[in-house]
Amino acid sequence: MSTAVSASRRSFGKWFADTGWRHVVAIVVSAFAIFPLLYVLSASLNPKGTLTGSNQLFSAIGFDSYVRILTDPKNPYPLWFWNTLVIATVTGFVTVFLGALAAYAFSRMRFAGRRVGLVTIVVVQMFPQLLAVVAIFLLMSTLGDWFPAIGLNTHTGLILVYLGGALGVNTYLMYGFFNTLPMELDEAARIDGAGHARIFFTMILPLVAPILAVVALLSFIGTVNEYVIASVMLIDPDKQTLVVGLTKLVSNPRYADWSAFSAGAVMAAVPVMVLFLFLQKYIVGGLTAGATKG
Repeated sequence: MSTAVSASRRSFGKWFADTGWRHVVAIVVSAFAIFPLLYVLSASLNPKGTLTGSNQLFSAIGFDSYVRILTDPKNPYPLWFWNTLVIATVTGFVTVFLGALAAYAFSRMRFAGRRVGLVTIVVVQMFPQLLAVVAIFLLMSTLGDWFPAIGLNTHTGLILVYLGGALGVNTYLMYGFFNTLPMELDEAARIDGAGHARIFFTMILPLVAPILAVVALLSFIGTVNEYVIASVMLIDPDKQTLVVGLTKLVSNPRYADWSAFSAGAVMAAVPVMVLFLFLQKYIVGGLTAGATKG
């Protein structure tokens, strides 16, 4: 009997040393990640509109906050939601397309200034975006005097600013993935008479679909969560994005409607979750394959 118990302890200890501790770490990390989500969901269902008593999860459940934020004329949440979807979708699509074009050029073509361009892309991304806010405001304000359609308080102008800030890092990310494709594919296509455009659209793009999905997802999430530039660029309430609009609900500490803020945050997470689930099969390959060759 004692021999069996001793063997069981040794087998458990061996299992824990090999893989068991990973399960413990996974459980702790999962709890650490899930608890804030449960807290926000609980606060959004709190009909009192405050965080008082929210330490007791789901102590009070009601949908008053969701109704309030969707029907309040002073806070046009549906319009903020639509503005965010349009801006994030357009930014993500154009970022992927332009970034893929630039990455293809850096990976497949040899031209003067190629290496300097790659280094410049990396160096520019070292500076935080916050440093450019004043310059962006002055630039877009002046540009709006000449071309009002792309100046301040316009979605087109905000999209252009986002494109300029995201193309660098996304281009370098795609560049690493493009380098994993053998050059023999291009050479075989050229023998058949294909040019760069045909090679790019018919051969390269289908093969690099994983990294395109990853860049699209990261661009979409980054645009949805961006606050500083959107708050500077968009002035009218009917043109603001979700992050800018929701921040106004809690900007006054005495009248902060945290319950409505949480409800808006929960609904804002739905498009990101849907896109993530739709692109899930590409994400792992897109994040890992580009690291194998630089």
